[in-house]
Amino acid sequence: MYAVIRRYEGVTDPGEAGRRVDEGFVPLLRQVPGFVAYYWVDAGDGVMVSTSVFEEQAGADESVSRAADFVRDNLASLLPNPPQVTAGKVVAAG
Repeated sequence: MYAVIRRYEGVTDPGEAGRRVDEGFVPLLRQVPGFVAYYWVDAGDGVMVSTSVFEEQAGADESVSRAADFVRDNLASLLPNPPQVTAGKVVAAG
């Protein structure tokens, strides 16, 4: 399995960002081959973190591309700063 974690800082409206992600982005991710799970977390203080999990690296890579497009087209005003992106092979899970 492969995971991608994105950390967004300076989020202007976490509630609206969550709604748009849930209604618009999650359905797009579910279409990516090898999709396992997705979580969008409000960490407080204008910080939101997403975690995507895929069976293969190709799905994780595709999620990075889809996330960039979705943020640009639907969330630019709410997520004004580029995310810190961390991706890699899952080596332990519970």
